[in-house]
Formats: sequence, C-alpha cells, structure tokens
Amino acid sequence: MGVSEEAHNVRVLGSGDQTVVLAHGFGTDQSVWKHLVPHLVEEYRVVLYDNMGSGTTNPDYFDFERYSTLEGYAHDVIAILEELEVRNCIYVGHSVSAMIGVVASITRPDLFKKLVAISASPRYLNDPNYFGGFEQDELLQLFEAMKSNFKAWCSGFAPLAVGGDMESVAVQEFSRTLFNMRPDIALSVAQTIFYSDMRPFLGHVTVPCHIIQSMKDLAVPVVVSEYLHQNVGGESIVEVMSTEGHLPQLSSPDVVIPVLVRHIRYDIAV
Repeated sequence: MGVSEEAHNVRVLGSGDQTVVLAHGFGTDQSVWKHLVPHLVEEYRVVLYDNMGSGTTNPDYFDFERYSTLEGYAHDVIAILEELEVRNCIYVGHSVSAMIGVVASITRPDLFKKLVAISASPRYLNDPNYFGGFEQDELLQLFEAMKSNFKAWCSGFAPLAVGGDMESVAVQEFSRTLFNMRPDIALSVAQTIFYSDMRPFLGHVTVPCHIIQSMKDLAVPVVVSEYLHQNVGGESIVEVMSTEGHLPQLSSPDVVIPVLVRHIRYDIAV
C-alpha cells in the first residue's frame, strides 16, 4: 500500500473494468457510502477513502496550511489515483468533495471520465449577484459556536444538516462521524469550506458533470445546482430530488441510491 493510500484509509472493492471513486463531505468519512457500495461492487471497481482531517485519519498528518485551500485536498485525490494507477474514473463527490473533484479534474482531466456532484456548492457566502445561502455574520456565529462548545455544536448542527430529529439513524450516524473530528481541525476545515469561492474554476472544467441536489438543503439552496449547471465548462445535467437534507445518501437512501446508480451508469449523451 502506498503512502497516500495508507494515510487516507483507502479501500478498493469489486473488480470491474471501470473505477468509481467515492469521496465524502465535511463531518463524515467513507462510511457515508454504506448504502451505495453494495449496488456498485458487482459491476465496478470501487475506491473509498477518507479526507484528511476526518475522524478516521491521523490528526498528526493534518497540515493546517496545506488544507487551508481545496487545492490541498485535490492533490491528495490525484496522489491516490496515481498510486492505484486509476485513469478515466467516475468520481462521485459529496458536498465539498464535489468541488475538490472539480479542482482535481482541471489539473488532471485524464484521470476523470465524469464527475457526479451531490449537494455541491461553489460558494456558500452570498454576493450581490449570487445567492449561496449564508451571510457573513451567520458564518461567524457558526464558527464561534464550534469554538465555544464543539460537542454541543455537533448535537445542534447534525439534525439541521441531515434534516431529521436526533432519534433518526442518519442523524446519529452523522453526529458520530462529526464528533470524531478533532475540534480544532473541524473548525479549520469548516472555515476553508465556507470561505472558499470556486466559481472562477467552474469554466475550466472539461469533463461531464452530473449535478444532484435535494429539494431542501440547509447548506445548499436549490438555485445553486442551476448555477453550477450554467457555469461549468463541460457538459452538465441537473437532477433535483424530492429529498430533504445535505446528506441524502444517508437520510433517504431508497430515493437517492437509484438516482446515483443511474448517473454513474449512464452518460449525459445517452
């Protein structure tokens, strides 16, 4: 196993000719794909890994400077694909990992066949001509809450993000992975994500993009999916699902998994 594979807890399942890479979002780890993986392993080679900073990775490996931009994470993705000798993969990115995939695909388009983006946003802060869903003071309050009592913040944030009460299995699962993060790392990652502006990158994307979004999402207004569709450089398609929450693959698998499998299997032109 290579250095990147070991650091990111890389797992390779299945043995198909086509490789599907599953990349998780903030506060989760590769376990967020547990409902999807069984539907892929018969047909595809499936690559799972953990983003640096997630609770399952070694916090000593987290470089605060490297991961102050999404480019640091994109270099990790490229390193993993190179170590596994993957070319032309189908990259499924949730939340921030969708934008990480955007950056990686611009740097090395040969490694990607297409991007499947779930709950993706190029910018969370509102601008005069752009609605990302958050004002500056809201983000400052969020970061202050994380700093003052991380456990209490996790308990409040998890049901809001997932779109359910604390008794739901999906909320409990997200609460667990979120709380597994080291608090200072979680704060740094959240600041990197919420202050990022990936809009200038979108026009440089050349691989096809499948944009999948919940109808109601605390973190990503549904209009953002249309913004992505209009601004990515390559071919794109949007599907808005009748689901709620930022982690629909965890909270509404019966609806979401068939949608994801369809977008993984079929290209836009079909």
